[in-house]
Amino acid sequence: MTQPQALPLAPESRGEAPGRGRLTGRKILVIGGGQRTFDAATDPVGNGRAMCLLYAREGASVAVADVNLASAEDTVRLIRAEGGTAQALAVDVQQPDQVDVLFEATCTALGGLDGVVFNVGTFGRVGMDISLEEWNHLVAINQTGAMLCGRAALKHMDNGGSLILTSSVAGFKFGSQMIAYDTTKAALMGLLRFFAGAGAGRYLRCNMVVPGLVDTPNGRSAGAGRDSRGSGEILPFKRQCTAWEIAYASLFFMSTESVYVTGQYLAVDSGITGL
Repeated sequence: MTQPQALPLAPESRGEAPGRGRLTGRKILVIGGGQRTFDAATDPVGNGRAMCLLYAREGASVAVADVNLASAEDTVRLIRAEGGTAQALAVDVQQPDQVDVLFEATCTALGGLDGVVFNVGTFGRVGMDISLEEWNHLVAINQTGAMLCGRAALKHMDNGGSLILTSSVAGFKFGSQMIAYDTTKAALMGLLRFFAGAGAGRYLRCNMVVPGLVDTPNGRSAGAGRDSRGSGEILPFKRQCTAWEIAYASLFFMSTESVYVTGQYLAVDSGITGL
């Protein structure tokens, strides 16, 4: 029996599909809307930048926040080049004062807030032999940062708003071999349940997107030297995900199409968490 040929990528997977007005009039903050550089000449779009661009194409006004303000500004330039509305803001999610300032500035700039994405995460050393300093650093960004931003989102969002957390399959099954990354991504499940419950009285939804192996600058950095990841042969669909496919999954949670969905997660991983 011959192997089927790989399917060509859909326009959505390539980031080439037109907007359909699914977020018209929405005011959305994406925390982690810039991206790191792995190889500037060949880097694909990252998850956060793809989300920002897609939301703007779908009619939203977008606040792009990142610890790297220059990278957030690059995202904003791309949005404006397509005719979208966006503003860049700087934030270090480890700092409560900066998180508070970010949300106040976003509400002022956008005239309100009804959608927030926490798309922040950094990797650590492979194995268990990491220093307490490195452990605490990753917890401060990946876990405490999510708590600070999530609780601020619930305080500032208009009734009926949507909060999205970006996790990882590393929080669901062994594989990354990075103890701090695995643990902090797993901890987001507790925050997901808490925020969904705490926001229910105001019809605030909290859901989570769980990427598998994604071809992004972050992914290429984490997979450097691991040829099996780059080829995608270890995956059921025999290729890595694109950042646009992550963005479209988040779009469902951000839009009113998911108005009765909260406390849920969607794994975008070609099935590796379930097979």
